Amino acid sequence: MIKNLFITGGLGQDGKIICKLLENRKLNINIIIKSNKIHKIKNNHKINYITTDLLNKKKIENIFTKKKPDIVLHLASNNPSHIERNYKKFYKNNLTATKNVFYSTFKANKEAKFLSCSSSQIFKKRNGIVNEKSKTLETSDYTKFRIQSHNLMLKYKRKYKIKYSNIILFNHDSKFRNPKFIIPRIVKAILKKNLIFLNKIVKNNIASDFSHAEDICNGIKKIMFNSQNLDSIILSSGKLQSLNKIISHIIKKNKVDIKILYTKKKTKGLIGNNLFAQKKINWTPKKDIFKAANEIYQMYKKLY
Repeated sequence: MIKNLFITGGLGQDGKIICKLLENRKLNINIIIKSNKIHKIKNNHKINYITTDLLNKKKIENIFTKKKPDIVLHLASNNPSHIERNYKKFYKNNLTATKNVFYSTFKANKEAKFLSCSSSQIFKKRNGIVNEKSKTLETSDYTKFRIQSHNLMLKYKRKYKIKYSNIILFNHDSKFRNPKFIIPRIVKAILKKNLIFLNKIVKNNIASDFSHAEDICNGIKKIMFNSQNLDSIILSSGKLQSLNKIISHIIKKNKVDIKILYTKKKTKGLIGNNLFAQKKINWTPKKDIFKAANEIYQMYKKLY
């Protein structure tokens, strides 16, 4: 029987890649979007686009009643920067939307599988290695939403024996990455030879667990069709990479005539232990952030 897959936030980076990875699967792919004006995924006529607001619980229930979901991948959330107004409003909206999609899923089909994607920002530690059992801490309205929604869904899972997994994602990039994020901004700065911005980044010596988004999305795909009902699972590179090395790689790889004075300070950052994912879903990263950064550079080069 052909299964019904629903994806919220499906027009973002991960949604686009996952839809591409699922092209040859026998699935009814349904992407819930807020507006018809949003640019849809090209060359994939198998996708059904459903326009509705996730804050409208009745509409979500009606959608799932008409076409019962077998798998729901919840990617949608607003993660605004600290300079945006009404930051606390995003917490309420994110939590309400998640609850609406979650409860409507199991009201329509008790046997459905619900996957929610969380963030490495939830961890209490800021440096070193974390795993699925590491302590979490509400440090912002965004992490408050992530932690509270997971606890709520986990409690429901224990009570009603449903299929729910929390996928904790670390930084991952591709040519589909939103331009507001750091690596696309670095690429644009290199192309425009914006030394002020680049030297500021280099001076800060930022390091984190960066992955190629295609690796992460392949992991999400494996979790979708894995029979294990895992509570939480980390998808990450398992390595610490500095933005300075990424900048240096882009410049050398593309022979950009620009000179940067790199700092010799030791890098620190948070690393996701991905051994659990390797064991449970037979997944290992095959690409890396340097390949992703170069793909972003080649795409942006055509625009400048």
